[in-house]
Amino acid sequence: MKKILLLLVITVVAVSCKNETKKTVENNTVKEIKKESFPEELGKVFEKHGGIDTWRNAKVLSFNKGEETITSDLQSRKIVISSPKYSLGFDGETVWLDEAEEGTFKGNPSFYSNLYFYFYAMPFVLSDDGIIYEKTADLVFEGVNYPGFKISFKADKGSSPDDNYKLYYNPKTYQMEWLAYTATFNSKKPSDNFNIIRYNNWNTVNGLVLPKAITWYKKDENGVPTEPARPATEFTLPLISKAKLADSFYEKPVK
Repeated sequence: MKKILLLLVITVVAVSCKNETKKTVENNTVKEIKKESFPEELGKVFEKHGGIDTWRNAKVLSFNKGEETITSDLQSRKIVISSPKYSLGFDGETVWLDEAEEGTFKGNPSFYSNLYFYFYAMPFVLSDDGIIYEKTADLVFEGVNYPGFKISFKADKGSSPDDNYKLYYNPKTYQMEWLAYTATFNSKKPSDNFNIIRYNNWNTVNGLVLPKAITWYKKDENGVPTEPARPATEFTLPLISKAKLADSFYEKPVK
């Protein structure tokens, strides 16, 4: 099994972003001017959580969920999930599974490999390339209106391009408060059945504000959240680093 022994000196610095590019001539040299493609309000959400430049300068993200340690290369999205009974990961080409005893892991490795990475790396994963943004109706909870954006994906992006997300934020602070999402990995068909997660417990990790815990909520017939559906899922031992790990770290262990 892979075990993580990370003694990383963690620093994050701002770097220029990589979306839409314009070029101008300055002092006989070509200067690139970067322009973001996401809405201004969503940019304020990213800024509240530490800034998009800080996120894009990070190279490795690691955190624990229960006995699992989840480590991801933020540029390639290679990933390893390690636990005492199994490990699984994505090496850049294939999803692999390594079990202490056959049948120990319950579930679909391909579906699970980046599931909690996505939930944990909110809101920043919603700045990825190939995303389509549109304003959506406010989510109303306990008399508070939370503005939001619907996020969908271009057809050539990811293993579940029909997934949709709705991010809702506090109208005063721009901190992320709710996430609604569909899961189409198994059906491969679009869905209007949104699950709802509340984000209201945060950690600051080397300049980035990341979730300390998330809570799935029940919803009424109108899709409005009502009460927690189960105890909160907690995340511990967060690490953000600009130092990359070797590609071999993300490969299936050789026995």
